[in-house]
Amino acid sequence: MAPHAVTNQEFTKTLGKVLGRPTVVPLPAFATRLMFGEMADELLLASARVQPAKLLASGYRFRYPELEGTLRHLLAR
Repeated sequence: MAPHAVTNQEFTKTLGKVLGRPTVVPLPAFATRLMFGEMADELLLASARVQPAKLLASGYRFRYPELEGTLRHLLAR
């Protein structure tokens, strides 16, 4: 969990950086729909901007406040 939301593009770019792999070509929506059918829209293509407002308001301190640090910790990189 992190204190601020990121876009899929930001997440993909950061994940590629952490894994040391290029993230040049995004997967087009039509290809996702071909592979996953109706599930693609609900599971992979839908968007929600979620922020932990109550945690932030209470002064909660995140162990890894930035996405890159979180991914490095979770992936042991």
